[in-house]
Amino acid sequence: MARTRSDPAPTAPSDGKRRNLLLAALPPDDYARIDPHLEVVPLRPRQMLHQPGTPIRHFYFPGDGFCSQLTVLADGRMVEVATVGPEGVVGLLGDPGHGTVTSAAMVQAPCVSVKMPAAAFQREMNRRGAFFDLVSAYRLALLRFIMQSTACNAVHTAEERLARWLLSAQDRLGSDQFPLTQEFAAMMLGVTRPTVSDVAATLQRAGLITCRRGSVTIVDRERLEAAACECYAITAAIVDGRQQPRPFRAVRHNALRAVRRQALVRF
Repeated sequence: MARTRSDPAPTAPSDGKRRNLLLAALPPDDYARIDPHLEVVPLRPRQMLHQPGTPIRHFYFPGDGFCSQLTVLADGRMVEVATVGPEGVVGLLGDPGHGTVTSAAMVQAPCVSVKMPAAAFQREMNRRGAFFDLVSAYRLALLRFIMQSTACNAVHTAEERLARWLLSAQDRLGSDQFPLTQEFAAMMLGVTRPTVSDVAATLQRAGLITCRRGSVTIVDRERLEAAACECYAITAAIVDGRQQPRPFRAVRHNALRAVRRQALVRF
């Protein structure tokens, strides 16, 4: 079952501050300067960290799990454009001149994070030291991630994008099984709930995943990678800090067709 807003959040460990890779990469003197302003906090699934147009009060450095950066449409629908995990910081998609955020940020899985007041964050950025260099490099990586996600949402099928999302979630959480509802998947992918139901059923009949109410289990990761679009390898390389993704195997071009054929045979 997926957690609800009333479910308890994970307990924050005492060493949680250095679990974020960006903070862990800081030289000792730079880290010591900002350490008094850092607070370890537990976060719950679907907790909203930022809303468009609201003031930036805190920046969040996830220590595990991940958060989604979401574009919010006029009718209230939300579409995921990027994810942020221990490699980065939540809060960079904002307007520094007005101190407001331009997108929503939602917690995807229970995690422990470090939050830093916006004023302390900006003071450290203004020093133009190691903190500035690391955050600026990550901001560029985040932009690359968003650009790839935009292309993915525009040209790739729902099956390919769901496979990509499931693989990315497994990478982030380190588990074959994790909470996921059709409603939540539809929101992340920008499709209807019936579309998610059909796509998940196709992947399940082909033996790539199994679905239970409120959760999904990856059964055959290798074939799921073959069914995903090229964007999975590209965004995984961005998250890992690699310049180039793993080679895109030619077999992937026909993999989704094979998955669909196998699903129809099993059906």
